[in-house]
Amino acid sequence: MMDPTSNFGREPNQVLFTGNSCVKAVILNRPRKLNSLKHEMISQISKNLKSYENDSEVKLVILKANGKAFCTGGDVVSVITSSLSGHWTYPILFYKKQLTLDHLIATYKKPMVSIINGAVMGGGAGLSMNTTFRIVTERAVFAMPEASIGLFPDVGANYFLSRLPGYFGEYLGLTGARLHGAEIVACGLATHFVPSMKLNLLENALQAITSSNVSTIATLIETFSEKGNMDEDNPFSRLEAINTCFSKGTVEEIIQSLEIELQKGGEKWITNALRSMRSFCPTSLKVFLKSIRKGRVQNIEQCLYRDYIVASHFFRRAITNDLYEGSRAKLFVKDNKPKWEPSKLELVTEEMVDLFFQNVDDEEWEPLQFPDRSHSQIASRL
Repeated sequence: MMDPTSNFGREPNQVLFTGNSCVKAVILNRPRKLNSLKHEMISQISKNLKSYENDSEVKLVILKANGKAFCTGGDVVSVITSSLSGHWTYPILFYKKQLTLDHLIATYKKPMVSIINGAVMGGGAGLSMNTTFRIVTERAVFAMPEASIGLFPDVGANYFLSRLPGYFGEYLGLTGARLHGAEIVACGLATHFVPSMKLNLLENALQAITSSNVSTIATLIETFSEKGNMDEDNPFSRLEAINTCFSKGTVEEIIQSLEIELQKGGEKWITNALRSMRSFCPTSLKVFLKSIRKGRVQNIEQCLYRDYIVASHFFRRAITNDLYEGSRAKLFVKDNKPKWEPSKLELVTEEMVDLFFQNVDDEEWEPLQFPDRSHSQIASRL
């Protein structure tokens, strides 16, 4: 376990807020921690975004990060430590704040541009994947690997992954597969590919924006965008085979279908997918498949609310201890040998999975209530 005294020092300037009267920039600034999100950061971002939204002079908000990563997610080590050293609902307070920020961004009344020049995972995807424009570079890497630590792809992933072509979202969430810059654009997660060497020019041009007109902003970004290079064996080029396998109704059937595909040709993406799914938490895989199938026909608010309920069950440990076991194996002791319980997919019953989607029966648990964010710009999302 980590030394509890090592976390006493306060980290100043974890988020920077810059810009001019028309264009504001929100800059994640924990580069040594890969910009993983803490409660204070989420509070600061929420406060400032609300202020910008209510300021008639502000026309555009840019979301970016310092360092090699955009954001690799929530600070899981801090979250798990707070639960182990206190009450299981402690991390839920953080999580509620995070989902409320994700909801604010997804329903924002003004255009937002995410500039992703590094790794974007988990909570980082929750911040960026629902902004108006999502710009990636050749350094961008997207992944949702939560099932590897006994959680599930959350923060709205069952919304934005389910909107991808075919069953590519199921593939990403169940395997934790990594996508690089041009692939992120090709599948629809990002809107533009801009080489990193052009970012300064792009940002200078964006800073000169004086209108909230989405078409005007899109036209400007397109003057800097290019068609990025993709590897020939990139997963998205195998969409037909991915659809065949990941459209199946159960995780067991998906694995069986992948094994059949492997016998046909033995492509690398299939081998990687099977390796990941066989090592990931069985309960997490089944919970995510059920969640993303629901997300296909639900709005962003419903999807985020369900994430809150499901995550609450993982933190509470009444159904399974897998999140804590996965965190022990991957983040604390780092022996990379989690002992999942149940240990096999066939032992995770449908009744057990269904429990994750029911309200938590605990007097300390509070439902999540989103503020009313209904307005014409986001009617399609609510």
